[in-house]
Amino acid sequence: MKRSQINRSIATAAKAFDQAGLHLPPFAFWTPGQWASKGREADEIRRAQLGWDVTDFGSGDFPNWGRTLFTLRNGYRANGVPTKSYGEKFILNLPNQKPPLHFHQTKMEDIINRAGGNVLIRLFSATPDGQCSDEDFDVQVNGETLHLKPDTVLRLTPGESICVPPRLIHQFWGEEGTGFEVEGVRCVISGEVSSFCDDWGDNCFLAPAERFPVIDEDEPRLRYLCHEYPAAG
Repeated sequence: MKRSQINRSIATAAKAFDQAGLHLPPFAFWTPGQWASKGREADEIRRAQLGWDVTDFGSGDFPNWGRTLFTLRNGYRANGVPTKSYGEKFILNLPNQKPPLHFHQTKMEDIINRAGGNVLIRLFSATPDGQCSDEDFDVQVNGETLHLKPDTVLRLTPGESICVPPRLIHQFWGEEGTGFEVEGVRCVISGEVSSFCDDWGDNCFLAPAERFPVIDEDEPRLRYLCHEYPAAG
């Protein structure tokens, strides 16, 4: 995907988070020049891959298949063991912009509608070989257990949440016609509170997808993405 798309999406997300009263930490706004002066004191940010994360999942079609998020806290593996057991993210949900259908082998996450309009989430249980099952399943929504059919699409209004356990296939996006407007686009903001998030090894996509994008540097980088940080000087 193009660096210009990444720059624009980060700017939109930062404004949307601010408009919703979700304040970001100082490192969200560090420029590449500021990063050049950061030493070992910033290693937690580097190792846990905190910060901006924008991807088109290798689709080449960011408006329809993409995600922009900010990781606030997470662990990383040290001697094979996560340094923290938890993670948290803010996610910008645009109308009909989706990630591919996927599940996690070990991560459990709560997806929370934090602000704006509605979040739609599509759900299946997973078969042993990691495909969509035709069996019913149970999920917890707002603390209540629901019994659902495969390929159910739930609507989460602001303040509502769903617990997504390991091996529950899911895909979520902002509902068209809802959300507040930022730079000409409708924005819905969700949060993720989860167990340790391993974006390199725990994502199982049902169709071929790349978690982090190959980037066409069509304009200068304004912010590093979470997998791009330079080593300490």
